[in-house]
Amino acid sequence: MATYDFVFSALGLDDWCSRAGGDMPMSMSDLLAKAKGSDAQPESVWDLPFPSMDALNDACPAFPQSRELTKGLEQGFLAVKDNLSVVLDPLTQPLSWMLDTTLYAMLNTPWWIVIPLLLALVFFVTKSWKLVGFVAVSILLLAFIDYYSYSMQTLSIIFVCAFICVLFGVPIGIAMSRSDVMQRLTIPVLDMLQTLPPFVYLIPLIFLFSVTESKLYGIAIILYAIVPVIRLTNLGIRLVDKDVIEAADAFGMTRRQKLYKVQIPLALPNIMAGVNQTIMMSLAMVVIASLVSAPGLGVLVLRGIRNLELGVGLVAGLGIVILAVILDRVTKASLARINAAQKH
Repeated sequence: MATYDFVFSALGLDDWCSRAGGDMPMSMSDLLAKAKGSDAQPESVWDLPFPSMDALNDACPAFPQSRELTKGLEQGFLAVKDNLSVVLDPLTQPLSWMLDTTLYAMLNTPWWIVIPLLLALVFFVTKSWKLVGFVAVSILLLAFIDYYSYSMQTLSIIFVCAFICVLFGVPIGIAMSRSDVMQRLTIPVLDMLQTLPPFVYLIPLIFLFSVTESKLYGIAIILYAIVPVIRLTNLGIRLVDKDVIEAADAFGMTRRQKLYKVQIPLALPNIMAGVNQTIMMSLAMVVIASLVSAPGLGVLVLRGIRNLELGVGLVAGLGIVILAVILDRVTKASLARINAAQKH
């Protein structure tokens, strides 16, 4: 007699349970209990197991086990996989093209062209020669230890994925700020994306896309990193002073004019803070995405873990730290410029 027999007896399901359990093999726990000659009933309430699916299955074999739940979920996903691929492949193919093109351009352009272009970009957004010098020393150090190619691969992936995050994240944040219904519908999705462990992003994507396709790790990075720019764009626009909005209404501005000439300029510091966090999260996910063929410094970190090559892993980790500091300093310097320009 199993522990929870009384539940099914009270519900009048004895026949249903007995029909299902007639031809079923005895479970390992039942065999062990029979070998010990012990009854399945607990000796006291203290030993009463939680009424989980497996515990209820012990009492009634017709009741599904937990493994049937996970197996059913997997079979359901595989059943719709082909249909999802037909829809998602054309939509996500441009991401593969962007990643492959950027990687090819960065790796096949001579270093004496790529490095000056990066330094020019840093000066354009920061107007700081000190920061340009810091970036130059950092990149030259990575090149000196033969990590130039890996660093450029990592930067290429971050540039593309951060650009896509901003391209889609800012409009979504604007839509949330203009509609409370949109905000209520979107926030649970953002909460799920922000709390889901990074490795979990890779599980369904591996089933949907080939590991050889760059969009596999690109989508994982974008899903993981897009949340901050959406949240902070929404927050920044909602925090715009109501008096300023009323003044814009008094001047007869349309909703579009208020958005582009008042709300977005005043919310730009918050939006740039979101961009900074998105870039940082993209860099963090690039390392994890190396598990599914993402190139860059993450590959060396993974090699150091797999082969117990301490030096390789530590130096690659140091390279990632250097890139993180570069990206953080550049985005924060550009944010400081925006804040200074608004005060004047």
